[in-house]
Amino acid sequence: MPDSPFSIDPALEEKLIHRLGRAHARQRLGLEQDYEARVFGQGRNFFHLENWSSAPGLIRQLLRLSLLYGRGRRNARRIRLRHNRIPVTGLPAACDGLRILQISDPHLDMAEDMPPVLIEAVRELEYDLCVLTGDFRARTHGPCEGALEGLARLRAHLASPVYAILGNHDSVRMVPGIEALDIRLLLNESLRFERGNGGIHLVGIDDPHYYRADNLEKAVAGVPEGAVSILLAHSPEIYRHASYLGFDLMLCGHTHGGQICLPGGRPLLCNARAPRALCRGAWRYNGMQGYTSVGSGACVVDVRLNCPPEVTVHTLTRA
Repeated sequence: MPDSPFSIDPALEEKLIHRLGRAHARQRLGLEQDYEARVFGQGRNFFHLENWSSAPGLIRQLLRLSLLYGRGRRNARRIRLRHNRIPVTGLPAACDGLRILQISDPHLDMAEDMPPVLIEAVRELEYDLCVLTGDFRARTHGPCEGALEGLARLRAHLASPVYAILGNHDSVRMVPGIEALDIRLLLNESLRFERGNGGIHLVGIDDPHYYRADNLEKAVAGVPEGAVSILLAHSPEIYRHASYLGFDLMLCGHTHGGQICLPGGRPLLCNARAPRALCRGAWRYNGMQGYTSVGSGACVVDVRLNCPPEVTVHTLTRA
């Protein structure tokens, strides 16, 4: 192999190669170097609003003119707790009633007061495991330290175990820092979560939206045929592929439910190439159940209108 073309600390690069394998690490690093701040092209969408440097100022100005900016900022800090009951065929008796806390798209360095708001929303919840479905960083490029600091503050209030995947705002450079917080990342990988004399398989993939670094075939390699399996994917856009692989449940985020919506919750923009029905809440496709979180944070600007932020406790039951 030729010398590495990536301008990162060699020690960090070696850690990533050891953790992810040479092909995955080099691919993700190279894509980040070439495309991380691109407004047009790359990924599944042609236009990426979150990468347009003028977008935050323009949106703030429009909201101020419409007298909605203050209300939108207050809304973004009122996180709701949602409950979602999921009947699963073949669920082991020992896993009946298993509770999964899902936190998605916290964008922890968007504003200084947002990590404490999220901590307050989750610190007294009861659950058996926690999954974080990506987008810890506010911007899609630049420093990662603020997001990691916010994640460390949040992790101190989460019960173990905690599993996570990366989103399109997250850099692969964050992997060692995240895992140092006792958060197990699943990057095209799977594991068996044991409960009593039963268990389920958790499968996680790398970002399928912008970097398209997901590899479902590799991720499911260790999952036995017929075993109950849950896919963690940052975006719902790979719902077809996931359903044909036989997943029982897919947990995702990315869309923010539109974040700024018309009255009644109709989004002005759903930033995913997927049917609108799959862009928020519970859904079903080809026998696979899914849930798309509207997220606990905010992207581009720290406002929400007609789309409150959320954390969700999913309860698995025997069908």
